[in-house]
Amino acid sequence: MAEHAPHFTITPLGGLGEIGLNCQVWSTADSTVLIDCGLMFPDDYHLGVDVVIPRFDHILQQRDKVRGIILTHGHEDHIGALPWLVPHLRGIPIFGSRFTLALVEHKLREHGLADRVEFVPVTPGTPLALGDMTFHFLPVCHSIIEGYAVGVETPVGRVLHTGDFKIDPHPLEGSGTDLDLFRSFAGDEGVRLLLSDSTNIEREGHSLPEREILSSFRHIFTEAQGRIVITLFSSHIQRIQEVFDLAAEFGRTVVVSGRSLMTNIELAREHGFLRVPPALHMDAAGLPPVADRDMVLLVTGSQGEPLSALSRITMGEHKHLTIHEGDTVVMSSRIIPGNARAITRLINQIYRLGAEVYYDKFRAIHASGHAHRDELRAMIETMRPQCFVPVHGEYRHLVKHARLAQECGVAPERAFILENGDPLTLLPQGVRLGERIHVESILVDGKGVGDVGHSVLKERHILGGEGMVIVVLVVDEVTWDVLHGPEMLSKGFVFEQHYNHVLEDAKCIVLDIFENIPPGETERLQDRIRSALRRFFRKVLERDPIVVPVITTI
Repeated sequence: MAEHAPHFTITPLGGLGEIGLNCQVWSTADSTVLIDCGLMFPDDYHLGVDVVIPRFDHILQQRDKVRGIILTHGHEDHIGALPWLVPHLRGIPIFGSRFTLALVEHKLREHGLADRVEFVPVTPGTPLALGDMTFHFLPVCHSIIEGYAVGVETPVGRVLHTGDFKIDPHPLEGSGTDLDLFRSFAGDEGVRLLLSDSTNIEREGHSLPEREILSSFRHIFTEAQGRIVITLFSSHIQRIQEVFDLAAEFGRTVVVSGRSLMTNIELAREHGFLRVPPALHMDAAGLPPVADRDMVLLVTGSQGEPLSALSRITMGEHKHLTIHEGDTVVMSSRIIPGNARAITRLINQIYRLGAEVYYDKFRAIHASGHAHRDELRAMIETMRPQCFVPVHGEYRHLVKHARLAQECGVAPERAFILENGDPLTLLPQGVRLGERIHVESILVDGKGVGDVGHSVLKERHILGGEGMVIVVLVVDEVTWDVLHGPEMLSKGFVFEQHYNHVLEDAKCIVLDIFENIPPGETERLQDRIRSALRRFFRKVLERDPIVVPVITTI
């Protein structure tokens, strides 16, 4: 393919085969645009890691062609990695809805980067031309306000990325996901390529409408005799509005606790997206005396995070708030994989304190923001794509979504299951799969970006599971006599007083090794001590700690 021949290439840097890390590079002969720039939270294996971000080498290699970053919506898995990319693309325009850009600006300001980009709001009905691509923004219903699907006119046809969406036929506010609008973009011939959210492909039927959640909330407000404590995703402005409206209707005072909730409420209020009740307190410290039956606590902690407001309240560690008998706790969110144990422990503790808990399995108090199978089918049938790429899902989700596309008439050879790093190019008369590029994600630990890899994580697991033994030995450099030690320091391995005999035997092994090592061969001495003690500990205790010999010559 000639470099300047008409084409359109999609290169996923994250978000395929996983939930999170959503990031794609869209390129033509003339221009390059980044679609989303999300992070992923670490799983259990990533000990000590703060977040996971995409590898940006591919986008930086063509930085001269980059026309901007387009964001579908403001969730962390779509905007969270921007602070690590922006320093490398100074002055880059970022396009998104007003609320999405408000969240991004706040995030970048916290990192001292807000002045390095240009924030450009986009609206439905107003096309955006970037080089030889023209973008259209189609509102979708999701668990955050002002989310968009992104349609693009390219030199080789029309492409649509659904973003995260669901189809709610009767949304509480806003236009929802208007399939007539999507049908209009697709035209009579349909789109060349559809990229569609795969998260809930395994769930049959339709997603729960938000009106049903509001109905459940109203029952809870009607029944509750004491305080109502509600925790939810802090970006779910629409559901926060439902809580505020019900509090005003039932004459309850709302108290907010949790930094992310406070931030998002303030941002939404500043930009006119949230109507707050008359009795709203953003600081529990200044709360006047209010009877339990007249109070609603809106708090962070839907995933059982140990430092969240709900966890601190439940454990008696919050300065001003507690859980007590008669409270009704509503956990209005799905359980993110990996958080089930923490949430279960929190629920059990709340019950110990005498409160009632409503959670997703117990009552209709949360609706997913992602389309179920019938809604995904409706999207495919509306767009009538020639080619189909499932996105935003684990590998099994992608496979099942591709099969659904085939059921809807997409030819099997044109339903592509891509993984991160697999480029797909649309040509005027065909499709080409490119050679996979290196896109292994980057681990961020504190201020270290990419310095934690497999070997470091392996050591952390050994330290966490087996502990460490430090062997200290001071030797005369000239005579090769032992001046101090060997001293054994156990960290997370054994309690010295209970296993003193084992450590004493280990000291004898160190001395035996020392006597058989020629003077001056410190490195060899360290290697022999390390291997001999690991064998000894495995034999005696069936444990395999990290052994760190510290040999000092003076």
